[in-house]
Amino acid sequence: MNAPLPFPGRAPAQVAFHRTELNQILSLYGRFVAAGEWRDYGISHLKDVAVFSVFRRTAEHPVYRIEKRPALRLKQGQYVVLGMEGQILKRGNDLRQVLRVLERKLIRSVD
Repeated sequence: MNAPLPFPGRAPAQVAFHRTELNQILSLYGRFVAAGEWRDYGISHLKDVAVFSVFRRTAEHPVYRIEKRPALRLKQGQYVVLGMEGQILKRGNDLRQVLRVLERKLIRSVD
């Protein structure tokens, strides 16, 4: 079943990560996997948010969640990195800048 064609002024049926966004996220994910920190991930595309969840082990709560909420683009920023307890670690409109909060943790874990 095909999704309806987007029309001006009409919200999309669901929010999804674009290929360039996924490339940035998966690049970071791969580095953490190589360091032995992360083991699994999950992606959810919902009506108002797309979520990339990172797990240390399968079948546990996510360690981090990277969310895309286009509705907040003009307010707080459409990208956010959340910790395990739901605390906001970084928020903004530039995904690369938002992901830097996790890159710092990778540098510490390699030491």
